[in-house]
Amino acid sequence: MISVIVITYNQENTIARTLGSILCQKCHQPVEIVVGEDCSTDNTPAICRDYAARYPQIRLYCNTHNKGIINNYYDCLLACRGEFIADCAGDDFWVDDQKLEKAVCLMEADPAITLVHTAWRSYNERTGIATDTMPQPFPEPVTEGKDMLEAILTQTRMPVIQLCSSLYRASTILEAYHADTSLFRDPEMGCEDLQIAFFLAMKGKIAYLPDVTLHYSQGEETVSSSHDERKQFRFDRRVTMLSHELSERYQIKGPAVTRFFSQRAFTLLMHAFRAHDAALRHEALACCELWGAHPTPAFTVVKAVTSHDVLWRLALRLREKLR
Repeated sequence: MISVIVITYNQENTIARTLGSILCQKCHQPVEIVVGEDCSTDNTPAICRDYAARYPQIRLYCNTHNKGIINNYYDCLLACRGEFIADCAGDDFWVDDQKLEKAVCLMEADPAITLVHTAWRSYNERTGIATDTMPQPFPEPVTEGKDMLEAILTQTRMPVIQLCSSLYRASTILEAYHADTSLFRDPEMGCEDLQIAFFLAMKGKIAYLPDVTLHYSQGEETVSSSHDERKQFRFDRRVTMLSHELSERYQIKGPAVTRFFSQRAFTLLMHAFRAHDAALRHEALACCELWGAHPTPAFTVVKAVTSHDVLWRLALRLREKLR
């Protein structure tokens, strides 16, 4: 069996589209859909209940309190019955009805493959336009996962493995999960997908299909993309902390890693600058030191500007005029 995880919160405008795209799949393996509805305040629960009543392959878990993305995801993962697991967030949708069939055939043919992922497009919810993403850095049909670890940890502009386009082995990720649950459940780690991609790559081969199977929703406010500088600071800091923990634990070092942490330290400092928040500035400087980042010239300039409140205010006014 294949289990598809769908976690959703306040997505009344998109959840039916997501579930419909999964129900359209044509696959020789039976498919179950495990939905984690995270105590939404809009009409999302009613839509999910309606789908669960009409389609017996949907197993709906309506949370009695808001768990957050991480706990909601891993609770659903532990509830999965399938040998293989896929996921599709409640605002994303699949655009290839053979997505699961293509992926599971590859994994059945080669037990060393721990994950299959595909090409995908960004979908603008406001315009309805889907655009191609950057070229896949590992375009070969099959890649040794260990060769991808540094790239997975240091991704900035787009994920090396888009988990919502993927199918992975349940046994492999559950082994890693039970070996160190804190790396998956700790809320300070910030996300649920980076560690999954990392451990699946570490444990086997990664297969890639150039077919576009996913439209990844963008344009709306999400946990990973917020217009609130303070919220975005918190998310970026937590995810980078996860990358740092993995890089330290598994000794993944090198110029690209150092450059990544330098870029992330500058990103945090810019969030603090735009928010005009001295406490966030202090956190950004502490992270720079903790991560062993090499301050870039731009980091040094912003650090100096934000060390004097009057200069900081003037810089914000100048930035606003230039915008």
